[in-house]
Amino acid sequence: MTREDKSIAIQDLTAQLADTKVIYVADISGLNASTTSDLRRACFKAGIKLEVVKNTLLAKAMETSENEYGDLPSILKGNSAIMIGEAANGPAKIIKEFRKKGDKPILKGAYINEEVYIGDNQLESLVAIKSKEEMIGEIIGLLQSPAQRVISALTNQNKDEE
Repeated sequence: MTREDKSIAIQDLTAQLADTKVIYVADISGLNASTTSDLRRACFKAGIKLEVVKNTLLAKAMETSENEYGDLPSILKGNSAIMIGEAANGPAKIIKEFRKKGDKPILKGAYINEEVYIGDNQLESLVAIKSKEEMIGEIIGLLQSPAQRVISALTNQNKDEE
């Protein structure tokens, strides 16, 4: 890879990082072709972009980015793939699902809405993060609950009066 190619790759990665708030870094090395294909297919269906990257190029892209990645560049060792998505827990759910069949992919770290998570031990807490749609659904449910109780009480009161 020439210097010019590296520069272009860094610019592309920097642009990708600037456009997203959800980035997972995982180790998918050692997966056979079939499993890798299944992982890519699952990511595609979930709207997650999966891309194998060179650590040095990703580290430089993180340095030049306006986002603050904290200690995330320190985990860029060995093979690395980035998973970029919209839902904060989307990549974590896919990683967890694939781990039912084997020990990979391994979560190295994640950057979610300006928060940095380092280590595979963070996977369960990342799976538990609620998406925007899930939060809205819960809030609507909480708001509807008191109204439903009032309507139910009024309905029962009307039945008692009859």
